[in-house]
Amino acid sequence: MLLQDVLIGFAFYLIIEGLVYALAPSLLVAMARLLPTVPEGALRVTGLIAVALGVGLVWLIRG
Repeated sequence: MLLQDVLIGFAFYLIIEGLVYALAPSLLVAMARLLPTVPEGALRVTGLIAVALGVGLVWLIRG
């Protein structure tokens, strides 16, 4: 069951990433240009917040 859950999660990741590229490619390019100007600490904090939210959502859904 764990492997199936991981594969389903990866599939959803691919779907969401694909939608971003398909629906807003110019926004993605603009964000890529802006990324080098963002301080490393801000990127790290944003990443940690995203991880915490993801773990929290999985915990709420899976019990």
